[in-house]
Amino acid sequence: QVQLVESGGGLVQTGGALRLSCTASGRTFSDYYIAWFRQGSGEGREFVSGIKGDGSPTYGESTKGQFAISRDNAKNTVYLQMSNVEPEDTAVYYCAADLRPIPINRHYGYAYWGQGTQVTVSS
Repeated sequence: QVQLVESGGGLVQTGGALRLSCTASGRTFSDYYIAWFRQGSGEGREFVSGIKGDGSPTYGESTKGQFAISRDNAKNTVYLQMSNVEPEDTAVYYCAADLRPIPINRHYGYAYWGQGTQVTVSS
C-alpha cells in the first residue's frame, strides 16, 4: 500500500516556473515507478512524466524539454520542475505509483494515486 501526497501547486504567470512534489508513505518507495499526470478541465488524464526507482526518466511528448522529473528515495519524494509554463499547462497534476505500470503512459496502469494539486498559469 502506498499513499501519495502532492504539493507545490498554485498560480504562476506565463513563462514562470513551479516545482511540484509528490511524497509517498511506505518503506519500499524505491521499488515503485512514479509518474505525473495532468487533467485539464473537461479533458482526460494526460501522462506528463515518469521515473524509475533508479532515476531513469520518461517524458510525454507535450512536456518534453519543458519539465524535469527527479526523485529523492531517501525522502520518499518525486519532484516535477515545471519551466516556461504556458496557460495550456493549467490543470490538476496528479502523481501515481505502481510497481510495474503497464503501460507507463496510461492512467489505468497505476494502482495508487494522490489527490492532485492545482496548477493555474495566468496569461
